[in-house]
Amino acid sequence: MFQPKSTEQQLRWLCACYFFFFSILGIMVPYLGVFFDSRGFDAQEIGFLLAILMATRIIAPNLWAIVADRTGMRSELIKIGAGAAALSYLTFFYDGSLTYLAVSLAVYTFFWNAILAQLEVITLETLGDDANRYGAIRSWGSIGYIVLVVGGGFAIDYFGPQILPYIGMSLFIGMLVSALPLPSNRAVVDKTQKRKPFVFDRALIWFLLSAMLLQMSAGPFYGFFVLYLKQAGYTEAAAGIFVALGVMAEIVMFMYAPKLLGRFGVKLLLVVSIGLTAVRWLLLAYGVENIVFLSISQMLHAFTFGLTHAASIQFIHKHFDVSRRSQGQALYASLSFGVGGALGTWLCGIIWGDGSGAVSTWIFAAACAFVSMLAVLFIPKPEVHSA
Repeated sequence: MFQPKSTEQQLRWLCACYFFFFSILGIMVPYLGVFFDSRGFDAQEIGFLLAILMATRIIAPNLWAIVADRTGMRSELIKIGAGAAALSYLTFFYDGSLTYLAVSLAVYTFFWNAILAQLEVITLETLGDDANRYGAIRSWGSIGYIVLVVGGGFAIDYFGPQILPYIGMSLFIGMLVSALPLPSNRAVVDKTQKRKPFVFDRALIWFLLSAMLLQMSAGPFYGFFVLYLKQAGYTEAAAGIFVALGVMAEIVMFMYAPKLLGRFGVKLLLVVSIGLTAVRWLLLAYGVENIVFLSISQMLHAFTFGLTHAASIQFIHKHFDVSRRSQGQALYASLSFGVGGALGTWLCGIIWGDGSGAVSTWIFAAACAFVSMLAVLFIPKPEVHSA
């Protein structure tokens, strides 16, 4: 198997991994609700299925992270996760019942969740003192997301929602092919030294609470955004363009995030970003039919995800030593995207109902974001300031 001969070659393969990983999210997150709707499931059932997609992030990343930190394996788990996820994704092609799809989602996402935390750790450890390049590497994921969210919208318009599994499968294969060249040099784990205990200090507790609430606020966006735009009279292709607009704003933010973090620190940027997220959800609640308001709300994705993610990854990387970094990234992913995302999507499915509660879901989202912003204010400054 081809192995990268230099750091730059390895970084290029990492860029490809990010591209395919987030390309899969670009087709699954916006359009999975439409896909399930085409198979005859109602809003509560769709919310339940999408919650499973988020809920597997609660347990799976932490189990994989324990293996990674105890064995030193990083790239090996990415390869295993990508291969097993692609294989189990084949079950998605069968038009099964609610229970069947729930099990299918749980199985392939269990393996899929082995990937991202290890990818983040490998990238930051490969960059070393050149960590300011993280945004440029990670932005390839955003590019992949844009390509698939726009292309997927047009594909669904032309071929119908049943094209989604075929697109997804090709991307899973691309992810596996990109992961295979990553070197299998394990991180050095000194088993003679006693590992420091995993401590939930005040900074970590308030940070994780805020992250969980923020992802709860994103529940209607992850599960019902495209359906919401369809209800307002937009096509899937138009919805894809609006989603892409948000991700383009996110890419720009990733470019400037290191400078902003160095100048203002994590806490202030989280407060501003999450506050703007609350404004974003209110714009969607009351201004979805106005293209200007809708466009502004999507450009605020630069703060909702771009800046908050860059700040959060920085916080976790500095808060944990090398023997705990995979667990730190997994803890962040599981409590925010896992617990928060699952609760938000499930509750929004209930609030949404037959579509009459659509506006209420965005008001609920804005309330979650506001409380998330308040939680950040309790994070002790010395613990999270970015040097």
